[in-house]
Amino acid sequence: MKKAKNYNKKRAAIVLTGTLAFTGAVSAIPMPMLGNPMAAVVYAADATNYSTVKGIATMGSGQAHIDITGNEGQTLVGKQFNVYKLFNAENAKGGESINYTFNPVYEQALKNVVSKALTKAGTTVTAANVTEYQVIDYIQSLNNYPVEGATTEQKLESRYSAFRYFIEELRDEMTKLNEVPEVVNVKNVRSDNSIRLDGLEYGYYVIDEVSNVEGTHSASSLCMVNTANPAAQVMIKSDYPSITKKIQEDDSDANIKDADRWNDIGDYEIGQTVPYKYTSNVPDINGYDTYYYAWHDVMDDALTFNAKSVKIEISGTVDGKAKTYTLNNDEFTVTEKPDNGDTFMIAVADLKAIVDREFDEVDNRKENTYGQTVTLTYNATLNDKAAEKTGRPGFENDVRLEFSNDADSTGEGKTGYTPWDTVVCFTYRLNPIKTNDHDKVLDGAKFRLYSDADCKNEVYVKEGQDGYIVINRDSIGGTDHTGGTKLDTAVEMVSDANGKFNIYGLDSGTYYLKETDAPDGYRLLKDPIKLDLKATFTTERDSYVKGDGATDKTLTAFDAKANIKTFYNGISKSEDKTLETSVEDGSANITIVNQVGKKLPITGTSSVVIMLGAGVVLMSVAIAKGRKKDEEI
Repeated sequence: MKKAKNYNKKRAAIVLTGTLAFTGAVSAIPMPMLGNPMAAVVYAADATNYSTVKGIATMGSGQAHIDITGNEGQTLVGKQFNVYKLFNAENAKGGESINYTFNPVYEQALKNVVSKALTKAGTTVTAANVTEYQVIDYIQSLNNYPVEGATTEQKLESRYSAFRYFIEELRDEMTKLNEVPEVVNVKNVRSDNSIRLDGLEYGYYVIDEVSNVEGTHSASSLCMVNTANPAAQVMIKSDYPSITKKIQEDDSDANIKDADRWNDIGDYEIGQTVPYKYTSNVPDINGYDTYYYAWHDVMDDALTFNAKSVKIEISGTVDGKAKTYTLNNDEFTVTEKPDNGDTFMIAVADLKAIVDREFDEVDNRKENTYGQTVTLTYNATLNDKAAEKTGRPGFENDVRLEFSNDADSTGEGKTGYTPWDTVVCFTYRLNPIKTNDHDKVLDGAKFRLYSDADCKNEVYVKEGQDGYIVINRDSIGGTDHTGGTKLDTAVEMVSDANGKFNIYGLDSGTYYLKETDAPDGYRLLKDPIKLDLKATFTTERDSYVKGDGATDKTLTAFDAKANIKTFYNGISKSEDKTLETSVEDGSANITIVNQVGKKLPITGTSSVVIMLGAGVVLMSVAIAKGRKKDEEI
């Protein structure tokens, strides 16, 4: 879910060392399998692209493998890993010792970087004069948890900035020298969201995740290291914070996996509260004095941010017990419409200070334990501008995380940015037209909309430019369709000269449209019209990609049905109709018909009328004759 911007492709370096290099959960390898690794050397000229098949990338015929496991809730599919074999490794027969030798492909890069490091530390030496042992000893000096032997269990890894910078500089130097790695493209994963790099020779590898982290320093250069242990167990973790954004759907859907219906897609009424949630992590920030942490949000102008609703929680453990800490309002800042084009920014000036205070797990090496979950929630309101674009493409909301990316900067220097993550929401419209049964449009018919069959919970509307706009009661102090204070702008809907009264800002679900006053000369519809609006979304509701709201990849269909009850000529009738819809503008069309009333009979039967007519004629003749006789007299 990436925002359409150009970012510097920074690589997230993860380094693990030893007889077998590890960047994930590593299976134990029986000692008889440990052969001489010197037989194979991988040269840059031989760099090759590999793709996973059922989660496995077979990269050769060696006996070693590297397992990479993705973070919880974040698939590895689509990721790319560059693989550099820096050293070959040879174990003693009993596994009590290990020896490393250069892979000639990367020897020059190693010498260049170590030469600079040694010179900076006071030992002036040219790259040409740097020895193999100097390089190896220097790297080992950066490990704060050294262990002896090839098979010694190793659970801890180096965390300090010196090693991080070394790996970053080495990666940059290899890139500068055009030393091409072997590339693994993740097309699929194993059932546990992991991949295996199989068929590797034993050695010391740099596994470099190609990511969209933006910043001078690659944030992931906070490296995990495991030395010389084929039986070690290491789980990959982000050495830079990641972020996922979710929107809370108010309707049930079998494709929403989260019990509280957090996912990437939602639909709502205009005026309704739209809940959002960011989930991120605290990376390993040992080596930092302070740690800046800020969320940048860009939302569609059809959404209105509620700054007072912001809540930030940090969840983790202390002494083995679960703990959640809620930040006080003075521990973060909310800035609306900053100069960088964001809709708003929420910043924690020093996350490290808060975490170290509330989750104090510092060991005798003065290192804390990190990995806590940071959850930020807030609300927005779907406003009247949503009436201008019902249906596709929806209303997107983007977020990215800014974070300290230079341990030497004390939190005020260089920062990095995660890729943008995007969610989307939709709203819909109803296009009623009032006619008689001879297709004549009728104006002056009045209607109200309800959310319940008893027509007690009115869905308020107000006049818009081309019809009526829904006022969800969330925006007037109530909850969805109940409570709140009715606005003076709330009106009864009236069909216009064309018989129309369009309704904008409806949600998926059931509504009841009740005629409250029929046009002059027409009978009022006795029962409300039941309306069922149904939006169908993709089954992959946690994988929204920016821009897909305008396509059939997200909102796949929009359907509507109506149940209309009538009573004419002494007969009750209930009719189910499938309405004409458009998924593009999220509309449903319905024609509401009033039958033309028939005149009642004037009196009696036709024979009575005729007889009455004949009697009137005879009486007229008799009167005329009487007048004639009077005149003769």
